[in-house]
Amino acid sequence: MKPTPASHLGAFLRARRAQLDPQECGLPATDSARRVTGLRREEVAALAAISVDYYTRLEQGRVRASAPVLATLARALRLDDDQQRYLYELAGRTADRPRRRAPQRPRPAMRRLLDQLTHTPALVLGKRLDILAWNQGATALYTDFAAKPAAQRNYLRLLFTDPAIRQLHLDWEHDARDAVAALRLEAAADADDPELARLVGELSVRDTDFRTWWAEHRVRSAAYGTKHYRHPLVGDLTLDCDTWAAPDGSGQRLMVLTAEPGTPSHDTLRILASWTAETADTEDLKR
Repeated sequence: MKPTPASHLGAFLRARRAQLDPQECGLPATDSARRVTGLRREEVAALAAISVDYYTRLEQGRVRASAPVLATLARALRLDDDQQRYLYELAGRTADRPRRRAPQRPRPAMRRLLDQLTHTPALVLGKRLDILAWNQGATALYTDFAAKPAAQRNYLRLLFTDPAIRQLHLDWEHDARDAVAALRLEAAADADDPELARLVGELSVRDTDFRTWWAEHRVRSAAYGTKHYRHPLVGDLTLDCDTWAAPDGSGQRLMVLTAEPGTPSHDTLRILASWTAETADTEDLKR
């Protein structure tokens, strides 16, 4: 029997997943020996946010892949440009191949606002809750974002995978569920975003709570609220969290954390900002 395009696609998918290292794809290490080289079907399906049955039928050539599924598979299998072109050709969907998306950059006005907020933590969030820019206050409160790889600078990813960020949130479950609900709301506007599918797939594999909460389809804009922190240097903080959306439809938001004047949290935030400024000045003198 002459091989069909679908069978060639299945062979390519099997070969590609065999070439990947599970830990490089964000999968947790296990003590048990792996019976297959590379990724399992279940792991590819989870990273691509599709069902195992659907992915199995793709490998077996029993179903035609849709354009959105191809986009998520391309990200899950970490395909380069040539491999992506080959994938779409095998699937007979060359016209559906997504164009390369321009990298996100903070709007100049957002960055100017950020630079002027010298006494309060602030972040510029992009699509998928990616952290595009931050001020010294945000570094002091959360972490040194500049020291993290750009691909890891995502608010939701840090909430679920960074132990220090997780411990910082006194009501972590509440804050994490709200963040998942905000991402779920955003997903409705760009369901075909392959980076979104990759993020959801990675966190679904790594964290049971995320997988459960994502499946609930709870949505919330999370435009404002109150957050409770326990900072390792200055102790407890209760801060109002407000976000303002850019008016240009870019999806960028300015997230600002403030405290009511006269409260212990306001004084503590001032101490943290002062300490951060002194540390920055000391570092500048050493250079």
